[in-house]
Amino acid sequence: MLVVAVTETALSAALGGGAAGPAALVVAAIRPGSWDPPLFIHVLGAMVLVGAAAAGVRAAFATDRSQAPDWLRRFGFRSLLLAALPAFVLMRIGAEWMRIKEFGSAPTPTWVTIGYTAADGGGFLLVVAIVLAWLAVRRGRPGFARAAAAIAGLALLGWIVTVWAMGAKPV
Repeated sequence: MLVVAVTETALSAALGGGAAGPAALVVAAIRPGSWDPPLFIHVLGAMVLVGAAAAGVRAAFATDRSQAPDWLRRFGFRSLLLAALPAFVLMRIGAEWMRIKEFGSAPTPTWVTIGYTAADGGGFLLVVAIVLAWLAVRRGRPGFARAAAAIAGLALLGWIVTVWAMGAKPV
């Protein structure tokens, strides 16, 4: 539902009595209160997912130039496994719950399709990156850590584009 709220200053300016211009017009999208829990869960999961994936990618890429590469490999693996993966599940639960509340059985817009595509593809890449990061920790080889960072970085890039699509809602 779209609500146009006109402030008292804008109304008096429109009637010729005030100094405020058309910039005082406020347009707000009002959503039902029942959407708050699923939206909160979805956004919380997405924020933690992006942060944990970024930390894991940065740690894995830094292993080559570090004096403590084993610690960084473990940190990257743990941030992907213990933070990013649960955040991904939370984000997907919130997204599906929100889609059902907002659209029901109606066709979903393009920005929702972008979100589902990025989430599904990124989730697969996240699992692959976790396996590679585990191999990097287990075998102590920097090549596995670099591969995990590159794959998780690709998923992270897709998720950042999705954050733009969710905010801008281009189509």
